[in-house]
Amino acid sequence: MKRKSIKMSLTLLLMVVVSCDEPETVVTNYVHPDGSVTRKIEMRSTKKDFKKSDLQVPFDSTWTVNNTLEINAKGDTTWIESAVKDFKNTEEINNSYKTDSGANREIRRQAIFNKRFKWFNTEYRFSERIDKKLSFGYSVKDFLNSDELIYFYSPEFVKQNKENGPDSLKFRSLADSVKHKTDEWTIKNLVSGWIDEFSKLTEGKAGGAMTRESLKARENEFLKIVEQNAKDLDSLWSKGILLKEFIGEANALKYKADADTAFESVVEDFTPKFNEYSVRIAMPGKLIGTNGFIDSSKVLFWPVKSDFFLVDQYDMWAESKIPNRWAWIVSGLFLVFVLTGVIVRRKKAE
Repeated sequence: MKRKSIKMSLTLLLMVVVSCDEPETVVTNYVHPDGSVTRKIEMRSTKKDFKKSDLQVPFDSTWTVNNTLEINAKGDTTWIESAVKDFKNTEEINNSYKTDSGANREIRRQAIFNKRFKWFNTEYRFSERIDKKLSFGYSVKDFLNSDELIYFYSPEFVKQNKENGPDSLKFRSLADSVKHKTDEWTIKNLVSGWIDEFSKLTEGKAGGAMTRESLKARENEFLKIVEQNAKDLDSLWSKGILLKEFIGEANALKYKADADTAFESVVEDFTPKFNEYSVRIAMPGKLIGTNGFIDSSKVLFWPVKSDFFLVDQYDMWAESKIPNRWAWIVSGLFLVFVLTGVIVRRKKAE
């Protein structure tokens, strides 16, 4: 097996890589009080040829499709393809996810709708949930504070507005902090993943010093070695110097191939095949809670990136309520009835 450059692999993992050829895709869920959902997909691209196999969400011939062309003041052309479909409930959406053959078919997703009657109001909750991709690893929540987490999950337009706004210095400093800490998060997960994969490959072949438990106990030591030698990772690894630091000279020579294979495997785990897109949710009634962001259309908005669900479940949710007018009327009439009864009794008592 030809080993990939460790430094190049780390560089790619620490960068946000987006293909310029992918259409900009937004999926909007219009949630109705009965639990049905009107779902709209909009793809925007400078190219007319949209490949359905590259589409980020399930799509088939049952959707109503419309194509339009947009030309801005500079004369730049944008092709827009939109598709709309009504789903009776979230179960139908989830069935489409299960049979998806598009670009993101390997990602486990589901839509969830809940309705709660509370006499004066009926409350609604809708969410799009993406299961975490990896069973191992450290949560990004262990590395970022509350403000940094909000920034981490923010759409690009929110970040740009803050970094170019009146508090630009504050938010640029926040951006630098998030970048530094998420780099640490990525590298620590790579080291942790490498230990898992390497111990599986050498299980039963090596001594007690090579068990998963013994290697895991030295995880922070390995991490420090990697960080201190970041500039020369490729040469130090290819010469076996780093591996000697990890597991000793004899084991480094004996298990070099397994170590390379483990690295290749964990890098592949951390670079899933995924085409990014965005989700919007329009709720019935008045919004009362969400973890989303408001876009230029005044609709809730979430970016969907692989970093968000590698080692954490990614939940995009919104809650709203609609007043039950009949309940207010009934309660009012009941109150009038009770008060009238009290007044009549008092008059009789007099």
